[in-house]
Amino acid sequence: MQELMAYLQDPELVARFQRRCGLYRVEGSNPGPGRSRPANGAPITREKPRGQLEGSWDRQDSNSNYQYQDCKKPQYEVRNWLLHFLFLFSAGLGHEVFYITCLPCIHWNLDPFLCRRLVNMWTEVMYVGQVMKDLLKLPRPPSPPVVKLETRVDAEYGLPSTHAMAATAISFTLLLSAPSRVQFCFQTGLLIAATLSSLVSLSRLYTGMHSVLDVVCGILITAVLILLTYPFWESFDSFQLTSPLSPIIALSLLLFLSYTYPELDHYTTTRGDTTTILGVCAGCSVGYWANVQLGDTFEPRGPLPVPLPTVTALSVARGAGRSLVGVVALVGTRQIVRKLSLDALYSWYNVPKTDKNARRRKEIEVPSKFVTYTAVGLVNSILVNRVFALIGLL
Repeated sequence: MQELMAYLQDPELVARFQRRCGLYRVEGSNPGPGRSRPANGAPITREKPRGQLEGSWDRQDSNSNYQYQDCKKPQYEVRNWLLHFLFLFSAGLGHEVFYITCLPCIHWNLDPFLCRRLVNMWTEVMYVGQVMKDLLKLPRPPSPPVVKLETRVDAEYGLPSTHAMAATAISFTLLLSAPSRVQFCFQTGLLIAATLSSLVSLSRLYTGMHSVLDVVCGILITAVLILLTYPFWESFDSFQLTSPLSPIIALSLLLFLSYTYPELDHYTTTRGDTTTILGVCAGCSVGYWANVQLGDTFEPRGPLPVPLPTVTALSVARGAGRSLVGVVALVGTRQIVRKLSLDALYSWYNVPKTDKNARRRKEIEVPSKFVTYTAVGLVNSILVNRVFALIGLL
């Protein structure tokens, strides 16, 4: 078993996958501070580079933050642009920003029930994955031999791949939840779910951000979480929507998890990203509960499952209009609440507003992100559909 895990964690396995997909390191590449060349010192190719990464995360000491250094990163050549753009697009599907902006579109255009299920499962797997990263502290694949196409998360630890976890959770939670709500071909849905989750998972190898072990563990952990929780989804739905304790538990538990996130000896984005997800879940949970109390959940009426909406020019236009208005509402809420919360916290802790690094401090980062994204979740679940009804988009 140890030999298998060592093999799956081998960075050369990732580098070989990159080369098979047409991504090559080139001669003269600077491996970056603190990194070494392959043992034989041989370049991958002698051809002229067509692209270049421009920086690296470099740790200064055990008590300081990771800082972005302006240094020459390993150069690379792309020989298959189709796969290059496909995997970069797939990698984007795994970012929190994509889910925060696209999951609400399911609420606005299809069924709030499905959005609620997805947000709940997404939050669970992401929290488990992020915490495991910072407890296990296993490094990402080194460069060389791997080509790194991303830098923002390079300071984070590797195992498990939360991109793979999120993509698998979203795809298969939707697949398991949709049959009771919408009429569709399950085999087609299974093919789409497997394709999307596979593309996102493989993109983490192509971008050089994870080992094969990271990705495989992410998928397996998500599968276990889905299997363990699936029998209780209906019971949790009932509690979340009808219990008077639901909003209290949602806010207090998720805020508690944000504050008790594992501490590291350096700064990474994992705590902030996790707090963002927990805040969205808290806001959506309270909002869905409030909708039931207000007597309008905006869910499909009549016998279930309902047929998939007919695609017409009018339905596409209305859907695009709802998505545009909804995204503007969420982005506007985020900008306003973030500024107000940061101003209040900077004033409370007597921090100059020009001190951008203060946002990394736990006492500022956690409450500002939690309040901001709780507000985003509330606006998504309570307000946006009512605006649609008011302007005739429902």
